[in-house]
Amino acid sequence: MIVYDLKCRKDHVFEAWFADSASFAEQAETGKVICPVCGSTKVSKALMAPAVLKGSRGTDEAVAAGTVAPAAPENAAASLADTKKAGELRRMLRELRQHVEDNCDYVGKAFAEEARKIHYGESDPRGIYGETSDDDARELEDEGIEVSRVPWLPRENS
Repeated sequence: MIVYDLKCRKDHVFEAWFADSASFAEQAETGKVICPVCGSTKVSKALMAPAVLKGSRGTDEAVAAGTVAPAAPENAAASLADTKKAGELRRMLRELRQHVEDNCDYVGKAFAEEARKIHYGESDPRGIYGETSDDDARELEDEGIEVSRVPWLPRENS
């Protein structure tokens, strides 16, 4: 097994395990290597410093010191699957954010107040988003006002 530092076209650096360098080349060419940050399949090897060790004692010391990665886990394929799932989840959350921003009104910190106005017919029904405290969100739910919390990913390159 071999671990590579990889970089996507947006310069996100991450690492991934491969059986050998040919496996990396085949998976990268077929789009099977996915950036866990942005979901890009355009990845290349990043510059990394190799660790040159002498004997098994030096290897154990280097692993303990954190200067070299330990041997690949038995479930490296599962780890790669988790990385793909994480990248897909981040892509879906970015799409959700874009959909909400395109189709709903941002009301900022007045979210709870505006949600109540809509619920009680004091304001026109529409999709809104904004910020509110945990206590205010619980109070809205107690009043029968449907609210959802979404893990908002930070914008990239902002």
